[in-house]
Amino acid sequence: MQAFDYVRARSIDEAVLNLREPSTRCLAGGTNLLDLMKGDIETPVRIVDINRLPLNEIVPTADGGLRIGALVRNSDLANHRYVRERYPLLSRALLAGASPQLRNMATVGGNLLQRTRCYYFYDTAYAACNKRRPGSGCAAREGYNRIHAIFGASPQCVATNPSDMSVALLALDAFVDVRSARGSRRIPLTDFHRLPGSTPERDTNLDRDELIVGVILPPSRFGGRVDYLKVRDRASYAFALVSVATGLRVVDGRVADARVTLGGVAHKPWRAEAAERALIGRPLNNETIAAASDAAVVGAIPLRDNAFKVDLARRTVARSLRNAGAVA
Repeated sequence: MQAFDYVRARSIDEAVLNLREPSTRCLAGGTNLLDLMKGDIETPVRIVDINRLPLNEIVPTADGGLRIGALVRNSDLANHRYVRERYPLLSRALLAGASPQLRNMATVGGNLLQRTRCYYFYDTAYAACNKRRPGSGCAAREGYNRIHAIFGASPQCVATNPSDMSVALLALDAFVDVRSARGSRRIPLTDFHRLPGSTPERDTNLDRDELIVGVILPPSRFGGRVDYLKVRDRASYAFALVSVATGLRVVDGRVADARVTLGGVAHKPWRAEAAERALIGRPLNNETIAAASDAAVVGAIPLRDNAFKVDLARRTVARSLRNAGAVA
């Protein structure tokens, strides 16, 4: 780890002013950033500790939604009464992530900013990584790419987003509330994370001088017809090979609204809009579920070692829809 200056922010304004300086990073739980710094993957010259900022509340909004402060710990959010009752999908996704010890440290803002997952990005012995060194190449394309993307990849990068929470937030139509010295803005979760394109070094559309201050959830539309299903190599403390967040609203036996989002398959949480279209307006039965799960993997482009993910995603979508809709 390289030397850095340390600043403890006493206010949000002080934090965002510090972010105007180049090569500055914010420290909250540190569960991802500190690992990156130890490996010399991230080498900030200044660390701004934001743990004492007033961003740790979970507050219902006037329209029946929820505002979640950026410093709320994952374990507190997962176990909050309002979240468990109104947004069980989010609670289940959070509890599927990491270990209890890490969930006690990790924050909502930090979870959103996890760097994408790739063996070659996290091992500096490999020179060819466009995320670490733009223009150097992508060792994963010809290397061992079992965990990598089947959707939305580019010649420059095939890494995947590791967040369970973000997959659920995408299904719930969340917004990310951010602040800078220039003002505030809300970014729809669907636009927050990026596909790699020609700039794989950028995981999100957050500007360098912007601080995440919270997440806004609209009123839940799905009630208890939700499911989060995570398939991984071991039962706990492992990233998803494929995960699926499902939300359904059924009226008179037909699907009136649906969300199907996937994790572990792309550089960002992936919304399966074709699967949603295959569901809406149709009876929720095995035939409809089969059509939706087939639609969910249309356009997948597997690599040499991860073709299994296409069928795994199809089957995981089908099982998650059955769980959410209580279909035998």
